[in-house]
Amino acid sequence: MADLLDRDATGQLAALTAKDVSAVELLRLSLDRHEQTHATLNAVIAADPERALDMAKAVDDLRLRGETLGPLAGLPMTIKDTLDVIGLPASSGLEALRRRKPDDATAVAHARHAGAVIWGKTNVPVMAGDWQAFNALYGTSNNPWDPTRTTGGSSGGAAAALAVGVTALEIGSDIGGSLRVPASFCGVYSHKPTWGMVSQRGHVPPAPGAHGERDLNVVGPMARSARDLRLLLSVIETGPIAPRADPADLAVLRVGLWLDEPGFPLDPEVRAVVAAFAGELASLGAQVQPISSPVPADQLMDAYQVLLGAILGTDMPPKLQRRMRLMRGPAGLALKLGAGPQSWAGLTRSYAATHAEWIAADEVRARLGHTMSDVFRRFDVILAPVTPVTAFPHDHRPFQARRLRRSDGGQIPYTSMLNWIALATACHLPATTVPAGLSISGLPVGVQIIGPRGADSRTLAVAQAIDESLRGFIAPPSA
Repeated sequence: MADLLDRDATGQLAALTAKDVSAVELLRLSLDRHEQTHATLNAVIAADPERALDMAKAVDDLRLRGETLGPLAGLPMTIKDTLDVIGLPASSGLEALRRRKPDDATAVAHARHAGAVIWGKTNVPVMAGDWQAFNALYGTSNNPWDPTRTTGGSSGGAAAALAVGVTALEIGSDIGGSLRVPASFCGVYSHKPTWGMVSQRGHVPPAPGAHGERDLNVVGPMARSARDLRLLLSVIETGPIAPRADPADLAVLRVGLWLDEPGFPLDPEVRAVVAAFAGELASLGAQVQPISSPVPADQLMDAYQVLLGAILGTDMPPKLQRRMRLMRGPAGLALKLGAGPQSWAGLTRSYAATHAEWIAADEVRARLGHTMSDVFRRFDVILAPVTPVTAFPHDHRPFQARRLRRSDGGQIPYTSMLNWIALATACHLPATTVPAGLSISGLPVGVQIIGPRGADSRTLAVAQAIDESLRGFIAPPSA
């Protein structure tokens, strides 16, 4: 029966509906898989099996009585530890937050109302602020393809748990690639929705209890299939509700292949996988046209840096905020080091951005968004890498000391992790990440399918067509 966990969520739900397995049995299978993999992966860092078993029993009773059930009825799920869940810690990687007694985040409440059996929380970096999932509270999550490497972040524990079948669905979030990077590194699927489609209420950061919807940040689904992404998004979306797209026909798809960009490093191994993937699309009839950046890349990165830094700076402790403001002064370290878009000094300056600077960046973003509207008259979607490298070895040194190593021996800045994800984030575009294949070194590589603002159903339909016609999920050798 354990092979049920190797099915995607849709497959598991079909088994539940057919009464081939009960919700209690499926939950116990998930808990067992968690116990078997936890020592190696450390993906799920908190669990509430008693409450979950009560929920599963309730679903089984309703099903036996022939009651109408929600679309996720009886499906075991875990949730990223930046989203509040009743009865579970809500730490965002900080001890000071761990003992809060929160209500469900809005997206979590929607999943629970749909019948999901929520039983655990998955690991994140502190306040979701890294492309590696580790913190002093729960330790380090390890990649199921190679435990010496990172899962990605910040939805890193979520991606690892999905890859090995501990869970079939996850709710994550993304402001700097936090849905897309872990999906790429662990070989699973994710969807970064159009900004505003899914409520952020109950996501930390910002501070617990905040009501505002933070710019750039989104909450979205992760899964082992594109059809599951569509399923979970339909449950958690709160508006504007996207119209469902017709099934995508890859034979008539117009694809802008964004693969080469001066100033955006890309490891040869990653480039080779994405190029081969694009070639396979073309062999199915898709019109694949190489393009340079659809918007001026320097303007994109300058604006994104200010928009992102202003948000991150707001969530810093007051003492650190004062320090950031001092560093902007004439004698400040940031000015001494220079402040280019790829420098830590530039990001440091943006932590204390003035309102006028934010307005200027927002104006650039609006202009770039208008340009993207024209681009999508020529292309249905844009295909692009997610990250400049495959999953890299754990590196817990200070950010400024970290470097990404290329397969050819070269090194690139850690901040290059922001490059390829910046377009969809800054311009509020939907981006669905799907597995593109394995690198020569045997590690997963994902690609982004980027679409027009509000066209989430389009990118998801394309992802599902790729999933069903070209390439689907591949489990790690250890799973």
